[in-house]
Amino acid sequence: MVTGKNILVTGAGGFIGSHLVEALLQRGANVTAMVRYNSASAIGNLKFLPDDLRSRLKVAAGNIEDSDFVYRAVEGQDIVLHLAALIAIPYSYVAPRSYVRTNVEGTLNVLEAARRLGTKRVVHTSTSEVYGTAVRAPIDEDHPLQGQSPYSASKIGADKVADSYYLSFDTPVVVLRPFNTFGPRQSARAFIPTIISQALERPEIHLGSLTPQRDMTFVADTVEGFILAGTVPGIEGETINLGTGETYSIGDFAQRILRIMGADKPIVHDPARDRPSKSEVMKLVSDNAKAARLLGWRPKTSLDDGLSQAIDFVSANRGLYAPQTYSV
Repeated sequence: MVTGKNILVTGAGGFIGSHLVEALLQRGANVTAMVRYNSASAIGNLKFLPDDLRSRLKVAAGNIEDSDFVYRAVEGQDIVLHLAALIAIPYSYVAPRSYVRTNVEGTLNVLEAARRLGTKRVVHTSTSEVYGTAVRAPIDEDHPLQGQSPYSASKIGADKVADSYYLSFDTPVVVLRPFNTFGPRQSARAFIPTIISQALERPEIHLGSLTPQRDMTFVADTVEGFILAGTVPGIEGETINLGTGETYSIGDFAQRILRIMGADKPIVHDPARDRPSKSEVMKLVSDNAKAARLLGWRPKTSLDDGLSQAIDFVSANRGLYAPQTYSV
């Protein structure tokens, strides 16, 4: 399906991006990993790839906001899987302009390069946060969009730019809308690694609101959705949800993780971790029928199996986490 194809992954050093790069290399693709330039030549989560795969990887270090750099990276690619974004919701309250620059302008740079170069497929990464608190459930792709944080507003803007390039220029774009993803390599900005790292190090678990409900997909299943979205013919112009169709509260996840870990620790609500009340998204649960119909995609990893893999990773990499600190 991807063997021998030239594929650019933006945001490749991130959580999902690194797993996606690994899967593509395992399947014989020629992968270019776009990572943000830094003076230490750090490649983020790509450092966890096996040496034999990493040796076949081409790394392009730069800035998604630099249109010239993006054009050069897109040149010669058959498929672009665009994941580069600022994603931390709490930080979007602190630095909203940077979210517009990275998420909206960065997406524009990718799309314009693809339009000018005739790239065969661009997969743009959306997020279930664009739906806001559900007005109906499960949430299908026609659900109204509601920007309840600067982050979600920037992603709505990026999604609409992607739609406009398909409608205006016939750029072959697919918008993929993952609901929450979890698994090994995820940072402490996400609540599941936060729970695990605290359970390993602290006498009690400090969390924000325990009542919001989330539909969590294991990272390997999300990666499979990306590969299908990049290769299945005839789906240009479509927006497609990826999710399990099941939802649980943050408090439920915390109890479940503690049970798997065999840790009997109290869960404490910390108001400093709460989102602003009107910005909190209370319930996310996907309608994934379109992904099944167009991509043949369904999640395969059970919640407990996925949580066990996440626990194993955090336990083996405690130095990556600072459980005494609230990470925004």
